[in-house]
Amino acid sequence: MSGTPTQDMQGHNRLSDALADVTERYRTANPNSLKRWEDAHTVMPGGNTRTVLHYDPFPATMVKGEGAYLYDMDGHRYTDFLGEYSAGLYGHSNPVIQAALKEAIDGGMTLGAPNQWEAKLAEIICGRFQSIDLVRFTNSGTEANLMALGAARAFTRREKIMVFDGAYHGGVLYFSHGGTPVNVPFDVVYAPYNDTDGALAIIEANRNELAAIILEPMMGAGGCLPAEKGFLEALRHAASQHGIILIFDEVMTSRSSAGGLQQRLGVFPDMTTIGKYIGGGSSFGGFGGRHDIMAQFDPTSPTALPHAGTFNNNVMSMSAGYAGLSEVFTPEAADELYDRGEVFKAVLNEIAHKRGVGVQVTGCGSILGIHTLSHAIRTPHDSEDPVPDRQPLIHLEMM
Repeated sequence: MSGTPTQDMQGHNRLSDALADVTERYRTANPNSLKRWEDAHTVMPGGNTRTVLHYDPFPATMVKGEGAYLYDMDGHRYTDFLGEYSAGLYGHSNPVIQAALKEAIDGGMTLGAPNQWEAKLAEIICGRFQSIDLVRFTNSGTEANLMALGAARAFTRREKIMVFDGAYHGGVLYFSHGGTPVNVPFDVVYAPYNDTDGALAIIEANRNELAAIILEPMMGAGGCLPAEKGFLEALRHAASQHGIILIFDEVMTSRSSAGGLQQRLGVFPDMTTIGKYIGGGSSFGGFGGRHDIMAQFDPTSPTALPHAGTFNNNVMSMSAGYAGLSEVFTPEAADELYDRGEVFKAVLNEIAHKRGVGVQVTGCGSILGIHTLSHAIRTPHDSEDPVPDRQPLIHLEMM
């Protein structure tokens, strides 16, 4: 907003009134979700067990997913554009995934041993990702990033990790506004995202102490902000020059092509972390990379690093993951999805431009974010909205 103080105040008042109106309409339309949320307060703090799923005034409770649709407790049907933050890429009732899960369950869910799918899934992943010679599985992207950072610290025998302002790499790896008390206490240094000179200066100042540089090639939770290719190339060169392990967190962006966003950009890290949809909708994470780095986890070696996890190779994730990559999300399907997302982004931005609305869509391929801003957005700082009512207004109106 810009104008005289009176005009700005009138605009703010209109937004506040509109938000109050849609909030009341939402509350009235969702009494069953409201009751479930209120009841849940007695056993969960804030009625919640996953922070990102909360929004004001209360979240709708879903009872069913089918195809591309979700159904809530109050009988409303939604088109699912969220896709469980990329974990729901295959939709809610893909027959290939359902058959794979049934086969896994029918064969026994907790075998406590290697199973028939894990190596097959690993083979596909190593074949698709140029940066992954060897891979190991975890239960989430958070775990994958923790293990990758631990591997880098062990391999380099250094302690510091370079992260980027506004980044998110998991539930204990928040790096927005200086982090959070629940973060793992790594020795981190912060660098500015998409600022080549600033990042290189941080690397130079810490070059003998940095074990790893970790970043997403498109910052997801920070606003779907693509990293500029020149920025990534500069990080790649500096990491190689100083013996620093470059880690790409592709937990979200691996869907950008058969080999992730790194393949599309032509910039390759030393290690890659993956997750989300690769588990076929079940819990999943993975970390992989250069043979010499990953060999630290070879249990036949007397000096092997430990890597435990009861459900690392659970049969549901392994079976559904293998079926998904081998039969559904083929390289051709990955390219088609990316291209469709680019068209969708262009159409939305064209609509906003023609209507003179200060809204823009950023992102890569099918991973997109809506910003209620008209200026260019390259960094998390650029994406900060000075008018906090705009985002929830759009969200609740779409709900």
